[in-house]
Amino acid sequence: MKKILISLLLLSIGSFVAFAQNENGKTDEEKIYELVEEQVEKMTENLGLDPAQEFYVDSIMLHDYSELQAELNAMSKSKVSNPDLYVQVQDKWMEKMYQEFEKLFTPEQWDKFLKSGALREKKARDKRAAKAGK
Repeated sequence: MKKILISLLLLSIGSFVAFAQNENGKTDEEKIYELVEEQVEKMTENLGLDPAQEFYVDSIMLHDYSELQAELNAMSKSKVSNPDLYVQVQDKWMEKMYQEFEKLFTPEQWDKFLKSGALREKKARDKRAAKAGK
């Protein structure tokens, strides 16, 4: 009897946590839009993007983050349990954005972008890729 009560308590706590995470009722798509909007605003402010660049950055990020989310969801539904595979998928999409931004930004903007942490992230991705390739 005690085990049943404990199990019910744990299930109700788990349900509450899951409800609290989706309390605001936002879908993955809405969360992606908010994330992209925040990042585009920061990049526009920090890098001095013109309206055309802002549009392209927004489009690139919306597409790539949506594709990343779809790929991660598919892996999750397939019950992939190796965390390294999830990191590889994330790295793939982050590298794609990195390469697209390099084509889009002016040399001055690119330098600022790299100094803002992108270079550190790139090195970490390259290091993980080299490690996975061994």
